Amino acid sequence: MTSKEIKYFKGTHRIIPPSQTIENNEDKCKIAGITRITEITHLDRIGLPVFSAIRPTSQDGSISVYGGKGISVEHAKASAMMEGFERYSAEKQDENTVTGTIPEISSKGDIIDIESLNLPKDFNKSNMESINLEWNIAHDLISGKDYYVASNAIYHPYVNEDNSVFSLFKSNTNGLASGNSLEEAILHGIFEVIERDAWSIFELTHKNSKQIDLKSIESETVNEALSKFSENEINIKLMDLTADINVPTIAASADDTLLKDAGLLTLGIGTHLDPEVAILRALTEVAQSRATQIHGAREDTVRADFARTAGYERMKRINKHYFQEEDVKISLSDIENRSTDSITKDIDIVLDELKANEIEHVLYYDLTRPELNVNVVRVVIPTMEVFSIDPSRAGYRFLRV
Repeated sequence: MTSKEIKYFKGTHRIIPPSQTIENNEDKCKIAGITRITEITHLDRIGLPVFSAIRPTSQDGSISVYGGKGISVEHAKASAMMEGFERYSAEKQDENTVTGTIPEISSKGDIIDIESLNLPKDFNKSNMESINLEWNIAHDLISGKDYYVASNAIYHPYVNEDNSVFSLFKSNTNGLASGNSLEEAILHGIFEVIERDAWSIFELTHKNSKQIDLKSIESETVNEALSKFSENEINIKLMDLTADINVPTIAASADDTLLKDAGLLTLGIGTHLDPEVAILRALTEVAQSRATQIHGAREDTVRADFARTAGYERMKRINKHYFQEEDVKISLSDIENRSTDSITKDIDIVLDELKANEIEHVLYYDLTRPELNVNVVRVVIPTMEVFSIDPSRAGYRFLRV
């Protein structure tokens, strides 16, 4: 990989500022079917910027409104725009797939064991060798080799009109990421897979959690974000969910003590080598989630409808691990910042951490569309947990914690 120097460090680590990302790519929105990018910050009282990108031509099985968040208007607008590009790029491209059974594809080259993708618990393994699957060739960052990976793990939405082709599981966006370079997209895709893994492990075990003392935070940027919540009577609990993969994963839960609306008991998760960036990702995700619930324009408002039916106090009791204060708290300084000024160095640090925890493959598939020319990848890390976004697919890694 070509070394990519990080030059922008305010709230995120990128090779160029968000304003330049917008300037470089805004005129490509029409190609991706994005008809409008609009600010929805005003829908909530927090004031952390939130944007929506609207893409009416999204494939069936996918949402058409994408959220963007950040500590500034430029961060949030770039975030929404790039998510729209990600979703456009992730839609299925039949010309890049091959079809065959596991034995047939194994005769062509190395394959990733489909069981390592954490199949649904009701998956029938008795006829696994005979089912027809679609496959894509992805590159492994650990071995440097190429592997056939089930297309179901690459594209979203994964829709088959051919009844002879089997779908392994409901597709999702885990590991789907864009960037100002291919390397930047890969790094952020890896971060997301680690985030979902750590979050899943906590959901399954409730073990890998330490509450962070907000008074220990010295970062002016983080404290500015936190004050937007506290000034509006919204209690924030920060939790270090980092599991065995030692890359900081932080959860932020928000309890609106003014409105006491069960639908606004929200959660944000962030992962980054710099724990302050992980916190900011979690906090801005909370802001995005709240604005989304209020806007009512996305599929995840279904969860809010259920919460409101259950009631505020009951939902807090059900999710007490996210909202209950802990007796013992850690200092933010207890979480090491191992980030560097280079995307490729950061990738190497994360790969070493994954290898140290017996992860054998870190694969990426380049989804970049030539007509768009925006770097988009899907990162697939076999055995990593996805329970937090698909409760039917618990693996075995959570048993190690």
